[in-house]
Amino acid sequence: MNRFVITAALMLFAAGSASGAEGWGIDNEKKTRVDAKVVDLLCEVTGDCADNCGNGKRQLGLLLDDGRLVPVVKNQDIFAGAVEDLAPFCGKRITADGLMISNPKMPMFALQFKREAPDGKWSRANWYIKNWSKANPGKPGKDWYKHDAKVLELIAKDGVYGIPGLKPSE
Repeated sequence: MNRFVITAALMLFAAGSASGAEGWGIDNEKKTRVDAKVVDLLCEVTGDCADNCGNGKRQLGLLLDDGRLVPVVKNQDIFAGAVEDLAPFCGKRITADGLMISNPKMPMFALQFKREAPDGKWSRANWYIKNWSKANPGKPGKDWYKHDAKVLELIAKDGVYGIPGLKPSE
């Protein structure tokens, strides 16, 4: 998709009040736009609170106005969570746009766009790749997991999917 089409889609998305999220075909998904407070899930559930939501080392979630706590489990980057996207908003209200997965056992949110509420600038939830690429110059951001030192070390130690002896396909 070219830059013009993406820019036009974002402009239309930002102008309207409906969700700009793209469906992913996940069971029980619903395109959702919600205002909520970004919180450290461990802090909310156990009272074990760290400064600045754990400085990117803890799972973050959304505390909705009705009191529900929803983990944010995904962003736009493959095999990456949304902590990089949410950490700058620790303790602040954001407008989150994405997919609410209403699994009866555990609801969760897949973040696609975010902005500081009520009217901050929209940005795509893809900061993991941007930050990873800055920290790993010269390595391609696409398929980052194939080039990440920590991932390669774990595969060498524990095998693919944690199964010792199973080698990754090239």
